[in-house]
Amino acid sequence: MRLRIFTEPQQGASYDTLLAVAKATEDLSFDAFFRSDHYLHMGDVDGLPGPTDAWITLAGLARETSRVRLGTLMTAATFRHPGPLAISVAQVDRMSGGRVELGFGAGWFEAEHTAYGIPFPASARERFDRFEEQLDVITGLWGTPLGETFDYEGRHYRLSGAPGLPKPSQPRPPVLIGGTGPTRTPRLAAAHADEYNVPFSSVEDTAAAFERTRSAVKAAGRTAPMVYSAAQVLCCGRDDAEVARRAEAIGRAPEELRRNGLAGTPEELVDKIGRFAEIGAERVYLQVLDLTDLDHLELVAAQVAPQVA
Repeated sequence: MRLRIFTEPQQGASYDTLLAVAKATEDLSFDAFFRSDHYLHMGDVDGLPGPTDAWITLAGLARETSRVRLGTLMTAATFRHPGPLAISVAQVDRMSGGRVELGFGAGWFEAEHTAYGIPFPASARERFDRFEEQLDVITGLWGTPLGETFDYEGRHYRLSGAPGLPKPSQPRPPVLIGGTGPTRTPRLAAAHADEYNVPFSSVEDTAAAFERTRSAVKAAGRTAPMVYSAAQVLCCGRDDAEVARRAEAIGRAPEELRRNGLAGTPEELVDKIGRFAEIGAERVYLQVLDLTDLDHLELVAAQVAPQVA
């Protein structure tokens, strides 16, 4: 089991704060540093000092880290055209020496689109149609052999004579698709993804989502392996008092977090991570909401990670 750190900087974080967390992630031997891709805070927070762009952030971190993998959960297809996004991800991959992963989703948070003047297709069907075409374009551009060009004729996107440059450092940055949609999400994951992620769900619901995607992989005749992963909010303490303190810092109740996240003592976390491992999860993304509490990461690195490795 690999443990990855997952941040939500739209809730309030500067680049310097994210850099400190990314460096701690690397120094403490976690597998990866991931961040959300949002432009507006959620819930009862002010979001100060304001949003940071996901791929600009990762470009900076690519030059200031050396080992840890870097990625998004999830870049919104509504934010960017597929051609420029393919260029950005490939460039950051080269800047990092081949450590980038693209978590990619259809987009869902209408308020941030309204706030920043980003078009938001009203129907989920159109968002997924655009998302599917973007997957075709991005992976097609990366996979175009040097000296050849890429053409694409879709309903929403059309490309002609694209050289498919720059090339990423990796043959292809891993693509992550997530969500619990019953039909289209598993099909898209089977067709395009290297990893399928289920966010913020119970072990039982995660297992059911994994099975739907395994069925889609089989139905597609796919032979390439699929990585299965889960994302869970983190709240770990050496005792109940420390768990309660960390829960209060993020505006949650300890018992609610124990039900709906990875919360409790290190022993409790090891037990629940083990249950995710039993259903086939190979990675768990630990959603860290208090980005000033680096002692939290140190505790998990010292008392949880060695027991689940």
